[in-house]
Amino acid sequence: MDFALTEEQGLLRDTMREFVSREISPEAGELDRLSQFPSRAIQRLAELGLLGMAIPEAFGGAGLDTLGSAVAIEEIARGSASLAVTVSVTNSVCAGPIVHFGNEDQRRRYLPRLAKGEILGGFSLTEPDSGSDAAHLRTRASLEGDTYLLTGDKAWVSNVQVGHVFVVLAATRPEQGSHGLTAFLVERDFPGFSFGKVEDKMGLRSSLTGSLELQDCRVPVANRLGEEGQGFKIAMATLDGARIGIAAQAVGIARGALQESIAFARQRKAFGRPICQFQAIQFMLADMATAIDAARLLVHRAAHLRDRGDVQFTKEASMAKLFATEMVNRVAYQAVQIHGAYGYSREYPVERYYRDARVTTIYEGTSEIQRLVIARRLLESV
Repeated sequence: MDFALTEEQGLLRDTMREFVSREISPEAGELDRLSQFPSRAIQRLAELGLLGMAIPEAFGGAGLDTLGSAVAIEEIARGSASLAVTVSVTNSVCAGPIVHFGNEDQRRRYLPRLAKGEILGGFSLTEPDSGSDAAHLRTRASLEGDTYLLTGDKAWVSNVQVGHVFVVLAATRPEQGSHGLTAFLVERDFPGFSFGKVEDKMGLRSSLTGSLELQDCRVPVANRLGEEGQGFKIAMATLDGARIGIAAQAVGIARGALQESIAFARQRKAFGRPICQFQAIQFMLADMATAIDAARLLVHRAAHLRDRGDVQFTKEASMAKLFATEMVNRVAYQAVQIHGAYGYSREYPVERYYRDARVTTIYEGTSEIQRLVIARRLLESV
């Protein structure tokens, strides 16, 4: 594998780095304090084509590969993890399954609008009583003529309130477990669809996360994604790719925490000199930088394998997600420690990085689930 970015990917990284520094970072803290959705930033990213980064050019998207998308998400997350997860979700777990599993009609109906930022998308697998145990959903879908009726409650859905279309998993044949799940493209204005409460979260406070309530929600057969019984396969394939995005997000958060720590250590003085001159601080900075680079390499390897298209990348995606998300929690902890009491103040960005980092080991598959995935792949290969 060539670890160097292509000229195009390097240009994307540099463009996004400058854009984030100029337009995203300055307002991220205030939006976090207000729990306000970053509408202006979303519009600007739509103008840059980043809301359709994973969508083929034939449908109006940027047509970026997985590595290019990971580079963009890392840069966005450095400025605002909330914005990064909003962009990642609409690309990876909404547009992504439409690209890979949708029919031509579904692609033409949804992808151009997602690419332009006319609408945002989401993904809905988790339920109040079902998280990692995805095979036992309580949401049911029954076919009546040319319409499915979906009934159930979905939890921890990103882009609620602002999203227009959601990939929703429901059981069409509950007795068959994971083989009885089916995926649907559900629009917010379908009869029987409503948003529930928006969660008051520890971190990612500018990202809207909440519940969906489906009461005999009428979904046309034309909005079934794939065939009946393919839902679990679609969900797992989608999450494999999405985990690379979450790992990239973790790297971006960690980079932000490191950069703030370096700047603070240079200007903060103790015992008559900048604290960056103390070996204890230098060791923490060195460990942080090394861990970040190691995580990025895992992310880029997984992205490279996915882009090849001819190899299985599930294990590598889980490794990247596991290592990067555990890493960012350590790095954010060290960043707060370097800042001392100031790291506990909302006046400094590391306080936000610390809160935003925590959820990365939970969503898109917990660290424990990643370890199970990795171990099973290892044992299958022996």
